[in-house]
Amino acid sequence: MILVLLGPPGSGKGTQGALLKQRLGFEHVSTGDMLRSEVSKKTPLGLKAQEYMNQGLLVPDELIVEMIKTLLSNAPDKNYVFDGFPRTVNQAEAFEAMLKTMNLDVDKVFYFDLDDDIIVKRLSGRRVCPKCGATYNIYYQKPKNDNLCDYDNTPLVQREDDKEEVIINRLKVYKEQTSPLVEFYKNKNKLYVISALGSQEEVFERLKSLL
Repeated sequence: MILVLLGPPGSGKGTQGALLKQRLGFEHVSTGDMLRSEVSKKTPLGLKAQEYMNQGLLVPDELIVEMIKTLLSNAPDKNYVFDGFPRTVNQAEAFEAMLKTMNLDVDKVFYFDLDDDIIVKRLSGRRVCPKCGATYNIYYQKPKNDNLCDYDNTPLVQREDDKEEVIINRLKVYKEQTSPLVEFYKNKNKLYVISALGSQEEVFERLKSLL
């Protein structure tokens, strides 16, 4: 089975992908992690990707799709969940064409739906301990002691990409790129919309019931 998780930043799709791996044995594929792994292993595809990255360019879609093909060829019988890929209709079309050559197909696409104001609160409220990496949220999951880490009393910091104006811009870019993708999968009758409101357990139950 091949699943794709779509949703704006902060909608929790990474968390749900991790739960699918942990509880149902899916291979959780984040293309960013896959890319970093290929580069660090210095595979032929990784070296090609490195050339683009060194120039500050985006790695071309066909290279990403080629890496995914290698991954699937090594273990074609596993269940996979793709998180954050495809991002554009072009990528989705290249992905479908590649899967067809392997007699595979995307089975279901889950779109995690969440209002912008909640996303902004979720992400802008995030605080991280620079020492141990523990994550908090000033709205939903406060540290016990004001702005200090519960584990080592280190002052918490806000990441640059969690600043409100950055988040609003990320959401704008996401919508421009990804709204057509939602339509693309809807037209193929593969799209399932899941409310991303509530705890990760509640969202996971909704996801599981649609599997």
